[in-house]
Amino acid sequence: MSTDKNRATAAAILPLVGGPDNISSVAHCMTRLRIALHDRSLVDDEGLRALPAVLGVVEDDTYQIVLGPGTVARVTPEFEALVEEGRAAGHPPRTAVTAEELAAQGAALKQAQKARNSTPVKLFLRRIANVFVPLIPALIGCGIIAGLNGVLLNTGWLPAVVPALAAIASGFMSLIAVFVGYNTAKEFGGTPILGGAVAAIIVFPGVAKIDAFGQHLSPGQGGVLGALAAAFLAVQVEKVCRRWVPESLDALVTPTLTVLVSGLVTIFGLMFLAGEVATAIGSFATWMLAGGGAFAGLVLGGLFLPLVMLGLHQALIPIHTTLIEQTGHTALLPILAMAGAGQVGAALAVYCRLPRNRSLRTTIKSALPAGFLGVGEPLIYGVSLPLGRPFVTACVGGAAGGAFVGLFNQLGVAFGSTAIGPSGWALFPLLDGESGAGVTVAVYAGGLAVGYLVGFAATWFFGFTRQMLTDLNTDPQPSANTAPTADADKEPAMT
Repeated sequence: MSTDKNRATAAAILPLVGGPDNISSVAHCMTRLRIALHDRSLVDDEGLRALPAVLGVVEDDTYQIVLGPGTVARVTPEFEALVEEGRAAGHPPRTAVTAEELAAQGAALKQAQKARNSTPVKLFLRRIANVFVPLIPALIGCGIIAGLNGVLLNTGWLPAVVPALAAIASGFMSLIAVFVGYNTAKEFGGTPILGGAVAAIIVFPGVAKIDAFGQHLSPGQGGVLGALAAAFLAVQVEKVCRRWVPESLDALVTPTLTVLVSGLVTIFGLMFLAGEVATAIGSFATWMLAGGGAFAGLVLGGLFLPLVMLGLHQALIPIHTTLIEQTGHTALLPILAMAGAGQVGAALAVYCRLPRNRSLRTTIKSALPAGFLGVGEPLIYGVSLPLGRPFVTACVGGAAGGAFVGLFNQLGVAFGSTAIGPSGWALFPLLDGESGAGVTVAVYAGGLAVGYLVGFAATWFFGFTRQMLTDLNTDPQPSANTAPTADADKEPAMT
């Protein structure tokens, strides 16, 4: 039954995006089906938003349909299968005007979209995010297993199972640098396995026998940042070799020089430099939350939604991963998750303040369950951002929740998330701290409650002008369920 439902969803989406021949590539992240289109003008935006399974649509370098966590992973294979079946059957894309007109419209729309979203900084951050986002499912799975193992260890239950769970939870993290190297090379145009081979040097136990310029190396030094830099260097070396090495020798010389040159630079430079940067990140995060946790939480929780809108939140992904690698959890994510709580509180206030706006209230009712689970896109793009002021008051709620969690960090109740990706209520199974599970869960739940309440109150009292209330309560067709543009991917999972 579940498979039939997912296939039905995919079948409903396909004609609304122009049919099989209008699809150039298909992918998905934690919450979104990402489709690269040949012709943007063939997409029926309103038809897509009207589908029950669709939580919203977002435009970036790809056309992104928000389906929510879990659902997107099941719908995507069905969608890909339907695309292949349609191409094999020779189904043409839908047309409303001539092919020449469609091509011109599509090119113009694509060029305008790229101009808005393809600044060098955003493109670079998006590519960095593309390296780490595929790792999130493994981080989540291993993080939950690590939490379960901790419960068994503390309670003394099933002692024979504890070592096995520890191995399962730690195996991926011990080799995460290799996966980062593989994905980095793939993303930046190199041979993925060569990127993984160079990054594997970082975690190889034998580096403990190497002294680099008087510095004694240790396995894992530099972590994911070192792997990222090493694999990126390997891509550049490989590209140079591809240009200058004769084709007859390419299969032998290029991989050898790529691994040798990049490996030597990694051992005698990048591992030390990346290790220093990683240590600085960990030290700064610890100092910031221990010394000024309430203020730091206020700033982080309040600014996260604007960072998402600008696409700059993607810069935090390697920082989260570095902290997890160093300490076993990232203390930043529970604070940043408060932005989603503020968003939920603001949406509830909008629902209560606009009793006669049936369209917007319907959007809120359908998006709130996802919002409580940390999927914030439907509420952001369908409710608060189009309305304007509620987006600002949602940030106020996030700032209050962040300050609450940050204050407890400052008071010594430090905790974090063992994985990135989930947020809201979905983050509870991933929480980890030294003060015990009960205290950790209570503080995080308190932060969510503060975010909900302050977001609601700020929106109720300051989210609308008198004229806005008059207009929105008499207009049954506000800009509900819309997604103006998104400058980033906006994993979400992070709001």
